[in-house]
Amino acid sequence: MTSYHSINFAQKISKLDELWSPRVISEMNEYQFKAVRIQGDFIWHDHPETDEAFIVLQGRLRIDFRDGAVLIEAGEMFVVPKGVEHKPFAEEEVHLLLIEPRGTLNTGHAGGSRTKPNDLWL
Repeated sequence: MTSYHSINFAQKISKLDELWSPRVISEMNEYQFKAVRIQGDFIWHDHPETDEAFIVLQGRLRIDFRDGAVLIEAGEMFVVPKGVEHKPFAEEEVHLLLIEPRGTLNTGHAGGSRTKPNDLWL
C-alpha cells in the first residue's frame, strides 16, 4: 500500500544548516521544488534555458535586475524569465521555495564559489 503524506515547508527549512544551499524537497515531472534559507547578497547570474520561480515563505526578498528590482513578501511569488540576469538579496533571513527544472545550478552558468552541489535532497 502506498503511503501518502504532505510536505511541511517549515519543517524542511528547519533542517537546513547552511544559507544559500538549496535542497530538493519534491519533484513533479522534470521540475524540482527546492527549499532554501538566504540572507545577504548573492551574485549576478542568469538561467539561459529556463524560467525560475521564487516563492517567499518567510521574510522579504528583493531581486535586483540590471534595469530595476522587485520586492517579494511572504506569501508572494515571482518568476524570473529565462535569460534575465538577476541577483537575489535579503536584508534579513528569508525562507524560499524555488521551482526549476532538475539539474538547474543555483548560479546558472556564472559558476564560482557560491555554486552549490546540485540535486541534493533534504
